[in-house]
Amino acid sequence: MSWLLKALQSSVGKKFVMAITGLLLCGFLVAHLAGNLLLYVGAKQYNDYAHALHDKAALLFVAELGLLLLFVAHVYLAFTTSRWNQKARETDYAMRQTKIRNRQMSLRAENWMFTSGAIVLAFVLLHLSDFRFELRNSSVHTLDPYEKAVVILSDPITQVGYTVGCLILGIHLAHGVGSAFQTLGANHPRYHRMIHGFGVFFAVVIALGFISFPIWGFLKNAGKVPAKPAAVRVAEPKS
Repeated sequence: MSWLLKALQSSVGKKFVMAITGLLLCGFLVAHLAGNLLLYVGAKQYNDYAHALHDKAALLFVAELGLLLLFVAHVYLAFTTSRWNQKARETDYAMRQTKIRNRQMSLRAENWMFTSGAIVLAFVLLHLSDFRFELRNSSVHTLDPYEKAVVILSDPITQVGYTVGCLILGIHLAHGVGSAFQTLGANHPRYHRMIHGFGVFFAVVIALGFISFPIWGFLKNAGKVPAKPAAVRVAEPKS
């Protein structure tokens, strides 16, 4: 572990470790999206998938702990790197500019990675409060995984929060994936366009994939027709 501690003492080392944790989190996103797509296959398939995960409680705990450590490390490194960059500036610019005089930089993903990351963090906390800790709707505890997903994804707050969160996640990934590969050494000019294109493609697939779930919840809830009330039989008065 000495190499890791030594790496974290420099800005370059922090960016290197942040790139690794970011790409590992991208791998989790792929696996998580693939599992959730079973919602479209059917209730049985999704419930079997969810129960199979929870049947391996020990492995699931280790995986969740590892994921938590990756996420905390990535957030911490993003925060410390941002602070270091701010201190390194001689002047606190009110508006960033390019090296070309009198030309403003456009609002691109790399210009607000820290802000988008903070929004993604809020989205993750909302997601955990809904599905992991059931803080906003304790009644879903008695439902099977498929029904639980339907109830949560039918909630308007969830639909808006998840849609916005996934859009910001896509913007974060669009720059983050390519930047991570370049930090790890894949920064040859010949591969720059390909790496950037892959990052954008990956971001679009992940963002649209996760955005589809609150849309699915909205459409599923909108398609529900209230049950027709049963006819009430009035007893005839006795003569």
